[in-house]
Amino acid sequence: MIVVSDTTPIIALMKAGHLEWLEQLYHEISIPEAVFYELTTNDMFQDEAEQIKRCDFIKILNVKNSEAVNILRSATGLDAGESEAIVLYSESKADLLLLDEHKARGIAKQMEIEFVGTLGVMMLAYDNKIASAKEIEESIDCMLSSGIRYNARLCNKVLAYVGLKQKY
Repeated sequence: MIVVSDTTPIIALMKAGHLEWLEQLYHEISIPEAVFYELTTNDMFQDEAEQIKRCDFIKILNVKNSEAVNILRSATGLDAGESEAIVLYSESKADLLLLDEHKARGIAKQMEIEFVGTLGVMMLAYDNKIASAKEIEESIDCMLSSGIRYNARLCNKVLAYVGLKQKY
């Protein structure tokens, strides 16, 4: 399975202390250079930059069609990481795109791209007995307290999915 990721799912799972869920679910994640740049140069993610650089299951790939990236950015207003991730998904004939931002998800849907967000990854980790309900709850709490924004209704849906009381 070929999986491409944007920045937020990786950062969110790192903040929650469960980046390994991606490896356990997908074995390998491909990211475009713009996502690698966002992960390793943003002052907000200094603690995570070294972890990303040492992470052998995350592969950095070049986007071949930079013109497609530029057109996508201009036409949609997406950032470089989101645009490169979408183009890389297409170029690599990927099976899945990990993507959280609402606008980017809408564009991916229009393009008939198979995608899942961080909360969906967490549900898959639960389904595959990689994560417990308590770990899911703690991870959501940690992500939210780290400043990562998720819709309260969706967070409550995940808690209900894993059999916990809704609290957001």
